[in-house]
Amino acid sequence: MAETSILINGTWRPARPVGSFRAFDPSTGVPLPELFPVSSREDVLEALEAGRKAALELAARPPETIAGFLELFARRIVERAEEIVAVAHCETAFPIEPRLRLNELPRTADQIRQSAEAARDRSWRRATIASKLNIRSMYGPLGGPVVVFGPNNFPLAFNAVGGGDAAAAIAAGNPVIAKGHPGHPSTTRLFAEIAAGCLAETDMPKATLQLVYHLNPEDGLSLVAHPWTGATAFTGSRAAGLKLKEAADRAGKPIYLEMSSVNPVFILPAAMRERGEQIAADLFASCSLGAGQFCTKPGLVIFVNDDAGRRFVEAARGLFEQPPSGYLVGPGLIGGLKAAIAKMKLQKAFVLVGGTETDGPGFGFANTLLAVHAWDFLRSPDVFQQEAFGTATVLVFAPDVEEMTAVAEALGGNLAGSIYSHGQGEDDGLYRTIEPLLLRGVGRVLNDKMPTGLAVVPAMVHGGPFPATGHPGFTAVGIPAAMLRFAALRCYDNVRPDRLPEELRDKNPTGRMWRLIDGEWTSRDVFS
Repeated sequence: MAETSILINGTWRPARPVGSFRAFDPSTGVPLPELFPVSSREDVLEALEAGRKAALELAARPPETIAGFLELFARRIVERAEEIVAVAHCETAFPIEPRLRLNELPRTADQIRQSAEAARDRSWRRATIASKLNIRSMYGPLGGPVVVFGPNNFPLAFNAVGGGDAAAAIAAGNPVIAKGHPGHPSTTRLFAEIAAGCLAETDMPKATLQLVYHLNPEDGLSLVAHPWTGATAFTGSRAAGLKLKEAADRAGKPIYLEMSSVNPVFILPAAMRERGEQIAADLFASCSLGAGQFCTKPGLVIFVNDDAGRRFVEAARGLFEQPPSGYLVGPGLIGGLKAAIAKMKLQKAFVLVGGTETDGPGFGFANTLLAVHAWDFLRSPDVFQQEAFGTATVLVFAPDVEEMTAVAEALGGNLAGSIYSHGQGEDDGLYRTIEPLLLRGVGRVLNDKMPTGLAVVPAMVHGGPFPATGHPGFTAVGIPAAMLRFAALRCYDNVRPDRLPEELRDKNPTGRMWRLIDGEWTSRDVFS
């Protein structure tokens, strides 16, 4: 069987492969028939050269052209929704309804539309003008292609071609080299076919979006560190992310990583007495969503192990004893769960429910509930903060609120963290102790809700301190903030008016773009 072509510089052509692979049907564990190439370094260099040239061309395109392409891309995705959803379901076994058709695909199209609107509006550039000194600055494109590594768990919304990172990078004026995930290559190819058609219909550089399906590890490291690379966005495992980060850092190249998070949940004592069984139901619903393959899944739950706490444990145990509701997207996740559970058991964690691979076809793992006493957690906190994909979470039994506080102080960086507190304020004193400790280690703090799930709105933060990400100052979700990862801040000092970018001239080019003029955020023109 012939290998599938890659998209380089606007042309679908055979790869110069150094290997090949097939995706799996997770519901059966059987490889799918289509063969995909592992691209060579020659393929990578060709994509980089085309991307380097496209970066110069794209920087000269008006924002309206970029926005028009993104809007057309979003529209065509919606038009081909049934085909996209069917292919993604085959490669991931995620439910068509509601997960793919009603949730993830609309989110995918919506975030592309939001990126288009931000490109057209231009306020994301944060144009800043000191008129008396004639010094002006703003954010603009990086001058090189952005490399996007897609993850396994979101075949649509975080797809290397059609997902939020690619949309944000293009909206900021950068071409994209997409490195697809081997778990869903046909889905990624379908997005690339749609994008290539949209590029051909608009006045966009043909290398605005390129696709390779897979790379040898050393070629991936070379790609993120290459002098022509503008920046990299990576979503995936901590082990892979740290290797890419080391290579990019050594070369001085920006890299934005989403790697690992256990998203701790604190249940304060009065809240536990008030509604512990409902919180147990919230926990199970959050942990089991998408078979536990969300980076915002609650992986640690901390509470006082009193009578109310023990009733909560029994309620949670009953829920986790249900059969698993879905499949893991790849065989490697089963090994990852087994290894994580084994390490935690060595540090005195004990299994309350599950902990084993399921019988039967497909990549299945039993719903798993572990527990550890807070004093054992505090002896080896890093062991219990290793992200493990699947319907699995760890209950941390604290003897009192002082020990809960000690656990909060021992937490590393996470994407999100939740605090459940009493509805009438009985936990407010403890909340004021726990919240500052939690907030210093998360990008998003929640009250009375589980962390799984993200609203795609400008105020959303999907980031956090290391090792959740590589840098706490950025977000992968939320336009226009997510675009700033792929932008360079440039200053124009005493540059003649006709040589300035439109956004920095005295007249506001859109009449509505927000600019910081002499210390005031305004959409007015500069007054001489």
